[in-house]
Amino acid sequence: MIRGLNHVAISTGDLERAVAFYCDVLGFERVYGFSWEPGSPQADRLTGLTDSAARCAVLRLNHAVLELFEFTSPQGAPQDSNRPVCDHGLSHLSLDVTDIAAEYERLAKAGMRFHAPPMPGGENVMVAYGRDPDGNVIELQEIQSPAHPMYHRFEDMNAAGADKETT
Repeated sequence: MIRGLNHVAISTGDLERAVAFYCDVLGFERVYGFSWEPGSPQADRLTGLTDSAARCAVLRLNHAVLELFEFTSPQGAPQDSNRPVCDHGLSHLSLDVTDIAAEYERLAKAGMRFHAPPMPGGENVMVAYGRDPDGNVIELQEIQSPAHPMYHRFEDMNAAGADKETT
């Protein structure tokens, strides 16, 4: 039985830069990290790579878990930092916000590049797409009505056991 989404993983060429962005700018917390050196048959089997080596930081924001990987072997190819969201692969990471205008201003001042200012994304929804330092698209989404099917009730999730390990 699939119970839900556990985490999203992003590969980066600069782990510390990515961690600084997600933690210092977006408010994630670094929970733990791990790494492996070349010569791990288990890691190579899992990743489908040969002689792989990587460092990973696991971050959390409420119930969202994000893994950031920096592969040192083999070297990953950087993506186009302006890759269109319609290209195959990760389209975007969506963050639930309560004041999209204020978050947009704060993040823009911190250097986050946005496609456009916040705009309606449907009834009772405001959205804006921006990019992390590697060009991955991050959506800010403010759902303005508890009746909306995608509205998150973080209070309910916290009462149900937010302290449970999700990674």
